[in-house]
Amino acid sequence: MPHQLKSLTANLVVSDVARSLVFYRDVLGFSVTATVPPEGGELVFAWVQSGDVSVMLNSRAAAAAEYPAFSDRPVGGTLTLFISVTGIRDAWAALEGRVKVVMPLEVKWYGMTEFAFEDPDGYTITFAERES
Repeated sequence: MPHQLKSLTANLVVSDVARSLVFYRDVLGFSVTATVPPEGGELVFAWVQSGDVSVMLNSRAAAAAEYPAFSDRPVGGTLTLFISVTGIRDAWAALEGRVKVVMPLEVKWYGMTEFAFEDPDGYTITFAERES
């Protein structure tokens, strides 16, 4: 293969960028990298990051302008974000009761300890840690 893949950033279509930004920043602890517009006005885009994990939040209208097929597709749905973390039990303790849990903290048969929850648009986020 003549090229190399370097990174992956989730680019989510959301129903309310400001609401999603609050969730990712204030509940999950992401830092805001950029917003459009940069100051004031209704947000149509936000980019958040935590460590090596980046998520872009796009309004439906802004996303559909670039990808017209998105205008008829539901927000949320079946996409899941699988994020490796350290301190899984601390993450669970910090988020339990603050998020809609869809899979409680459990050790999986393949050696990962995980839990999953939904963001405001129904995207499922799984936090996982391989424990030795």
